[in-house]
Amino acid sequence: MTGAGTALATVGEQRGPGPDAERSAERGTDRADRAPVTRTPEPRPQKVRRAAGVLGARLRSAPLTLALLAGLWLLGAATRSLGHGPSDRLLERAGIGLSTLAEGHWWTPVTSMFWCSGRGSYVFTSLLLLLVGPAAEHRLGRLRTLAVLVGGQVVGTLLGTGLVAFGSSAGEQWTASVADQISVGPGVGVFALAGVLGYRLTVLWRRRLHLLVLLVPLVMTLYVGHLQSVQRCAAALAGLGLGALVSRGRPHLRTHRSSHSETRVLVALCLVAAAFGPLLASLYDNASGPFNTFSELYFSHRLSPDEVADFCAQSAHDCARAHAVVRIFDTPGRMMAALIPALLLVLAEGLRRGLRFAWLVTVATELLWAALLCWLYLDAGPVSRDVVQYFVEALLLPLLTTALLVATRKRFLLRLSGRSVRRLALVLGGAALASAATYVGVGRLVAGEFEPGASARRLVAGLPAQFLPPAYNDLLPDYPIAVGPVARFLETYCGLAFWAVALAVLLSVFRRPVLHTDAAAAARARALLAEHGGGTLSFIATWDGNHYWFDEGGRAAVAYRVVGTVALTTGDPFGAPEDRARAVAGFARYCDARGWTPCFYSVCGETRAATAQLGWRSVQVAEDTVVPLPELAFTGRKWQDIRTALNKAGKQGISAEWWAYHEAPLALREQIRAISEEWVSEKGLPEMGFTLGGLEELDDPDVRVLIAVDEQRVVHGLTSWMPVYENGVPVGWTLDFMRRRSDGFRGVSEFLIASAALGFKEEGARFLSLSGAPLARTGQDEEPTGLQRMLDWMGKVLEPVYGFRSLLAFKAKFQPEYRPMYMAYPDPAALPGITRAIGKAYLPHLTAAQGVRLMRKLSG
Repeated sequence: MTGAGTALATVGEQRGPGPDAERSAERGTDRADRAPVTRTPEPRPQKVRRAAGVLGARLRSAPLTLALLAGLWLLGAATRSLGHGPSDRLLERAGIGLSTLAEGHWWTPVTSMFWCSGRGSYVFTSLLLLLVGPAAEHRLGRLRTLAVLVGGQVVGTLLGTGLVAFGSSAGEQWTASVADQISVGPGVGVFALAGVLGYRLTVLWRRRLHLLVLLVPLVMTLYVGHLQSVQRCAAALAGLGLGALVSRGRPHLRTHRSSHSETRVLVALCLVAAAFGPLLASLYDNASGPFNTFSELYFSHRLSPDEVADFCAQSAHDCARAHAVVRIFDTPGRMMAALIPALLLVLAEGLRRGLRFAWLVTVATELLWAALLCWLYLDAGPVSRDVVQYFVEALLLPLLTTALLVATRKRFLLRLSGRSVRRLALVLGGAALASAATYVGVGRLVAGEFEPGASARRLVAGLPAQFLPPAYNDLLPDYPIAVGPVARFLETYCGLAFWAVALAVLLSVFRRPVLHTDAAAAARARALLAEHGGGTLSFIATWDGNHYWFDEGGRAAVAYRVVGTVALTTGDPFGAPEDRARAVAGFARYCDARGWTPCFYSVCGETRAATAQLGWRSVQVAEDTVVPLPELAFTGRKWQDIRTALNKAGKQGISAEWWAYHEAPLALREQIRAISEEWVSEKGLPEMGFTLGGLEELDDPDVRVLIAVDEQRVVHGLTSWMPVYENGVPVGWTLDFMRRRSDGFRGVSEFLIASAALGFKEEGARFLSLSGAPLARTGQDEEPTGLQRMLDWMGKVLEPVYGFRSLLAFKAKFQPEYRPMYMAYPDPAALPGITRAIGKAYLPHLTAAQGVRLMRKLSG
């Protein structure tokens, strides 16, 4: 039933014949005879020129943004404010600051927009304007953009200032420390503008932009803690609220479901924000955010002369340790200061890929951080109220991050292959052992270069100091201090070398393709499929998550998944045609030996006949739709809808292009992701899996992607096609992934399927399959059993949600041959377990709340 769920996006877009169709019939079918174009990746220089041209065109279409940027920089240059911000005299004359606002100078929030606080702020604000301004002018219009920018500046300034004043009056120490600060710059209004803009974007980019609009000012508030950060955070919230208010009528904003891959991206972004927070705070000399109290344990800082003096006042050994820490920052070893943020960034990549290993390591890291803070609190002895507040604030970040990871734990189920785990363990263990042995062994040879003398036992005790950031040295027991050149070399490079290798190999493993199943078995199955072929759905056997059974001769195989105690096959046996029928009985014996209930799912009549010889029962669960290609011609009244779609596409400048997904330009891939994410969000239910492909299945070198793109390179829709092999070559193609842009060309699905048919016909293919429509069928060739009548009833009940019958009616436009697809099972008593297994296979992440929502839709 591959493509059944994904093709639901086409339901409801059919249109009857109209004048265009009549005219096209008179003109002939010149458009219908045109096959899609195969595109190849552009050379890098051409990509650069194209990107520069797009950027230039975007800026030329945003005069308001350019005017604001020019005015900001020209006024800053004229008032000599570019280097360190406006002078105190200029601030006083312009009426900027909390004191002037308190004195009734209502214009303060507006006049604060005309300057920035320094060179870095000018650059940061300019980048924000360039990112948000042109898009806002295009989506909102210039007048609305200006109104939201100024209004957001005013509202954010007043709200942020009010929050700080309230906290200060309540005795909160952080807000009291920033209450007298002066905030300048239009960045407050830009964040409000970005919040409103997000509601005019596609679901994918709306969700990402809104997350960044919240995360960036929130991280700045929690770590830097300046007044302007609070104002930006308030402006972002105001912008999100205003955007939601004015966009209430837009139907695609009613649901908020995200796909599995997008949820992983959002969680990874949150972890990136947690990693970058201390780095951002380190750029400010007076960072005072509540999460910055123990930031040196995230990102180590060079000790100040006063701190070194305090250590030297305690003892000579402490003084030597302090000087050793300072010396680290004059060598490449200073990179160890950013070890924790670097580790979190690498783990974020693993989370983005959905790896369980990365999830476990991240949770362990956050829990260790929380445990360290608790240990420091208990070790501090009697503490004041302010110190308790510091510890509570610092604990919030690891606890909130852990809660987020636990709440989304079901999205991180991909496991590294056994080979990758062994490689990772070997490299990490070898690097740790080599670094430790070098430090202890060479250190013992130059024991005189340590203070005090370095015995093997003392060197082993000093190993943690070599593998941890410099700020942790104060928490460790005494260890030998390097004073000679060789000892200093060991102190600088042993730990650094280990972590360089560790982070590099972690990143390399995370970025490799992740497989649930044995890679060797998967490669063997793919080779067997390509050599001998199978059914129209057999290419699903190559998808991640399948297991494989091979017959004794290795000439036939079955792909399956075990859910509970049920072994569900993903289609027919594949391999040598003369061995496929025998593979049914062999797989049944294999399952019986393991206590599994075999179930052949979505199989053709030949496999059904083979199961019948074993005494099994069967029921029709779908109907495959196959379009013969050799005699295909879009002529006659029955093809009128297809000709209409083809001719309308030509009028609107829309063409069909073949791509391999991994070779497509980034701009096209991002549009495909955005279209898919919008489709998933509109459903309000989890993505279906098992025999329904998603974005991950597009990234296969044997899968071909056909996109409909207009003259501005906007993608209106796409389809993906899986090969059906015979004697080592594709003789047919099966539709899998189909999506269309909600505001795009309405006949794009008909256009894409017709274009694909023409392209495959030109290549000599015999047929294409539009895949199966589940729980829908056209024929009544046999007397329906009680189970068949129940499935027909289920198809009718589920029609309002999934549109199975509408999907089958849509496919009828292409005049296909209908071929029943069956589910074969050995024991009627096992049907309840088989039903649960199929539901779990298609919706493995369905929550109780989503189940209730589904039942409400069915009952409504």
